[in-house]
Amino acid sequence: MKFSEYDKITFENFKGLNFFKKSLYGNTRFAYIVTSIDSDIEEDSVSIDALFHPSRSFVYNKKTYSKDLLSHEKYHFKITELFVRKAKERISKLKTKNKSNIDYILNSIEKEESKYQQEYDYNTFHSYVHSEQKRYEREIDSLLTLLNHFKKSKITLHEKK
Repeated sequence: MKFSEYDKITFENFKGLNFFKKSLYGNTRFAYIVTSIDSDIEEDSVSIDALFHPSRSFVYNKKTYSKDLLSHEKYHFKITELFVRKAKERISKLKTKNKSNIDYILNSIEKEESKYQQEYDYNTFHSYVHSEQKRYEREIDSLLTLLNHFKKSKITLHEKK
């Protein structure tokens, strides 16, 4: 699913097989979301999307749906979208927009996104530190708004004259 379908995501979408662990820090209410950055570099444009993978995401205990837990997992998807927009911003500022430079930015962005995702889980303790969860939500939403100009999937690499 692309980020444009963000509002449609519920725990019903988490269709992956159960994780090998039966609890996370002693809690049996946990979920795991899988997101990725997908890109397609063409001669005159690049398309970059944040993707949510329902078949690889799961909820351990489907009887204990929690709005807070769902929100935490969906913010992982927002983080992926944030880094997609950052990539588009960096690419748009390149003086030489060739495949090598674009690939470098995409590789860097994926590393930065992974680090941020880990910090998010660590600092929020997987959503259980409510104040940190809310701080991240405000930060992520603000940054997404600042990068709203890069919301569209495709950006043009070379202006037509």
